[in-house]
Amino acid sequence: MADTDSVHVHRSVLQAIAYRMLGSMAEAEDAVQETFLRWHRQDQAQQLSEIREPKAWLITTLTRHCIDRLRAAKAQRESYVGMWLPEPVVEEPAVEPVDRLELAETLSMALLMLLERLSPDERAAFLLHEVFETDYPDVARILGKTEAACRQLVHRAKERVKAGKPRFTPSRAEQEKVMEGFKRAVASGDVAGLAASFSSDATLYSDGGGKAAATLNPIFGAEKIARFFIGVRDKQPEGARIEPRIVNGSLGYVVTLGERVLQASHFEFDGDRITAVHIVRNPDKLKHLM
Repeated sequence: MADTDSVHVHRSVLQAIAYRMLGSMAEAEDAVQETFLRWHRQDQAQQLSEIREPKAWLITTLTRHCIDRLRAAKAQRESYVGMWLPEPVVEEPAVEPVDRLELAETLSMALLMLLERLSPDERAAFLLHEVFETDYPDVARILGKTEAACRQLVHRAKERVKAGKPRFTPSRAEQEKVMEGFKRAVASGDVAGLAASFSSDATLYSDGGGKAAATLNPIFGAEKIARFFIGVRDKQPEGARIEPRIVNGSLGYVVTLGERVLQASHFEFDGDRITAVHIVRNPDKLKHLM
């Protein structure tokens, strides 16, 4: 049994699970907080002595809470204005730790968007088993299902996710090389050079949530995306700064104006080309970056 304070050492793994489940930093933080509140209620009811594995209890409670939130959010997502993208996770550029490469890939916008197509149970089973390396008996216990049912959930999820994963994820240095060419082409207005930075079937997604200017539908194709970037190049407000950042595990940038974050842009790479761009402009999804 753990005391009521020592369980907070598990906050980081709970936060990681919750974000990948919900696609929202704010909702993930709320879910983790609710999990700890439930733990404290157990403490007040003097029931902690019955909990032999606090971490397992916390993950189970959190996962089930996230599943409930996903089911409740379904109608909201369906009525969302324009394209729905996950809230961005933004870090300062730094040397890329080798042991973080695989986990960083699970933060990609493309994967999180694919997870949106799964049922809440499929999403939970896939993340627990494939990302957080939870054994099937524990996945079954967390979800309250049989091991066979959980294996089937993971199998279906893997089949749906596999089609959207990049064939090759380049290193940080290779991403930087691609982004340098991207920035030069944007600065010079070179549409052909900019289009060469993208794969022929690249896609751009933009999320304004009806609260900021954004494309309502995806933009398909290298040349159309290149023209989009050239078109918006000179439309940034005076004083806006474009700052390189790590966005959801890969190179990207944020646009700031004073203390406000106006936009976070995430790029997906496959070899030496950009395959997707995800632009988050909904101010509600940028509050945690300020």
